[in-house]
Amino acid sequence: MATKIQKFTDLVVWQEGHKLVLLIYRTTKKFPKLEIFGLTAQIQRAAVSVTSNIAEGFGRYTYKERSHFYYIAQGSLTELKNQLLIARDIGYISDTDYSKLEIQTNLTHKILQGFIAKTNQLVKS
Repeated sequence: MATKIQKFTDLVVWQEGHKLVLLIYRTTKKFPKLEIFGLTAQIQRAAVSVTSNIAEGFGRYTYKERSHFYYIAQGSLTELKNQLLIARDIGYISDTDYSKLEIQTNLTHKILQGFIAKTNQLVKS
């Protein structure tokens, strides 16, 4: 029997996003100090925005409102993918670290897309 979702932390999409946030913070800790207010902060904000918008959407009353915040989370995830490519290409992230981030980012994105699709089905019902 499936466990009832009672809080946003019960959502698999939030859990995978949270793993991504933790990985981002561990990785950006290695960035040059001169980037603390630049790319480091942007990457961290984009990652946190993913889980924050999932949480905010979960707390909304209608499925339409929820879907809106889940789409914002998806946009933040896409923004994060771009920033990680930049960080890799300028040498702030090793290929090994980038690969780990890419796997977690893609997993989170895939789950989020399914979550959005399911929420949109509920909007139409």
